[in-house]
Formats: sequence, structure tokens, C-alpha cells
Amino acid sequence: MSVDFEIIIRFLLAILWGGLVGAEREYKGKPAGFRTTIMISFGACFFTIMSIAIGGDSSPDRIASNIVTGLGFLCAGVIFKSDNHINGITTAATVWAVAAVGMGIGGGYYFASASGSILILFILLILPYFQKIIDKKNQLRVLTIEYRQNSGALELCENLMKQHRIRYQMVKQIREKENMTAVWEIHGNQTHFISFNNRIMAEPSIDRVETLR
Repeated sequence: MSVDFEIIIRFLLAILWGGLVGAEREYKGKPAGFRTTIMISFGACFFTIMSIAIGGDSSPDRIASNIVTGLGFLCAGVIFKSDNHINGITTAATVWAVAAVGMGIGGGYYFASASGSILILFILLILPYFQKIIDKKNQLRVLTIEYRQNSGALELCENLMKQHRIRYQMVKQIREKENMTAVWEIHGNQTHFISFNNRIMAEPSIDRVETLR
């Protein structure tokens, strides 16, 4: 029985490049970690090899073309919502991209697959530093305050936002007997947020302050 070393090489490369990306996700405690990412890369590689083998010259993409569609269900499993945040989108996109690496290896495009995997790692490891710089310049938060009716806290809060150069938009306002709740979406510089937060936290006319990112 002859051994097709080319297929073994493709499997090992799929495990290698998928594992490198998975190690980064595992280190950061993301849902699709080391083993999951390896399985995605390996599975995409295997499906592509089988698609080429079964489809032959007439239809080599008959199986591989459904990989991206099937990944939608897997990606949906790593996206979840908590409070005002949606988490897992980057991990889902990583799963999608790693599958492309596996498909490339399965199709015999080694250089393209290696380059793709390295660029995925670059995006995940290096670009967050640039993202932090952007985040310092402009942040989005949700500000909620609770106060007594006719206390003047609403006007005070909006005046403070103007003083600290924070852009705001009222989302909702709730009244329960004498208790009032106001919610804003606010945008601003990180330094301005810190200064504003220190000031609003010390305001005696406001019973409760909550800021969410």
C-alpha cells in the first residue's frame, strides 16, 4: 500500500498554521481556542482534499463550496451578547479566516496559506495596539444616572458633559414616582471621560451613576 506523503504534508501544515492562530486565541481565553482552531483548519483542509478527489476535473469544488456556509453555524456559536456588549465577533471572523487557510492548504496553495496565517496573527497581535490608540481618542459609553425629581441633576449632568467636551444623546428617561432615571450614549476622549467621571461621582444630587462600555 503506497502512502501519499503530499496529503500528510497538507494535514500537518493545516495543523501547524491553524495551531499558531489557535495558540493566540487560547492565550487570550477566547471561545475558539487552540484545539478548536486546529480542528477548523484541519477539517477545511480535509474537506477540500476530498472535494478535489470526489469532484474530479468536472466539479472539484462540489464539497469545498459548502465549507463557508457550514462555518456560519460554528461562528454563530462563539458570538454572544452581555449587557450592552456583543462579544466573540473577532473570534468568529478568525474561525472564518482560519478555514480559508485550511482550504488553501488542502488545495495545494502552501505559500498563500502560510502568508494568510501570518497575516491573521499580525491582525490579532499587532493591530490591537493601534486600536487602543484610536480608543483613547474616541470612546463610546452608556451613562445611566438615578436622581430625585426636581433636584436639577439632569441639567447639571448635561452641563458637565458640555464642560468636559463630551458629546451626548439621550437614549431614554424613566420616572417612577419621585425617582428619575436618565440614560445617554456618550462619546469623548479618554482623558475627558476620566475627569467627567470623577466629577459626576462626587455629585450629591445624583443617587446612582453607572457607566458601561
